[in-house]
Amino acid sequence: MTQSTSSSGDPNKHPSGLLRLLGALDQGLGVAERIILAVSVLAMAGLMSAHVVGTLIFGQGIPGTYEITEMLIVVITFVGVGYAARHARHISMSALYDQLSGRARKALLILICLGTALLMFYFAYESIEYVSAIRSRGRTSASLHIPMWIVFLALPVGFIFAGTQYLLTAARNAVSDDIYRSFNEKETYSEVPSEDDDASRGV
Repeated sequence: MTQSTSSSGDPNKHPSGLLRLLGALDQGLGVAERIILAVSVLAMAGLMSAHVVGTLIFGQGIPGTYEITEMLIVVITFVGVGYAARHARHISMSALYDQLSGRARKALLILICLGTALLMFYFAYESIEYVSAIRSRGRTSASLHIPMWIVFLALPVGFIFAGTQYLLTAARNAVSDDIYRSFNEKETYSEVPSEDDDASRGV
């Protein structure tokens, strides 16, 4: 199996109008993801630290700490799906993909991105239905009575972020000469099978 690594490409090197538009969309999504994840992680860390300190010093922690922490974990998990796709850090089954090179390799990557984007948008649709059902039932958290539909909005948001990122990756590969594992991550290889090697093996 070939070994591949991802290196940061330069999306602004002689960009076309389409690439500039896609790049602006990618940057906007990236800012939103970073803000949501950073705020969630910092809030969770600060809340848990304050709860521990309060318990040790005053003998009483902050009510609802574990409940809020569980909610923040939900947000981090699903918004993190889009973040992982953006940086090509998702798990992939690449046994067949690693054997290909050139146009076949790029075509398979585009197909994978489009299929995954379709799946992410389907999940987003189903999660919107789920959030709507929770809201109609008036479900709230046990101790703080926070409406749970607000927390579960992270599901469709995360899936939409991920689906959009896969579409951006497919578009970047369609208009670029190189192969990109994400919109900004250009793929480089240590042992890419060349077309001459494929021909010598009779592939």
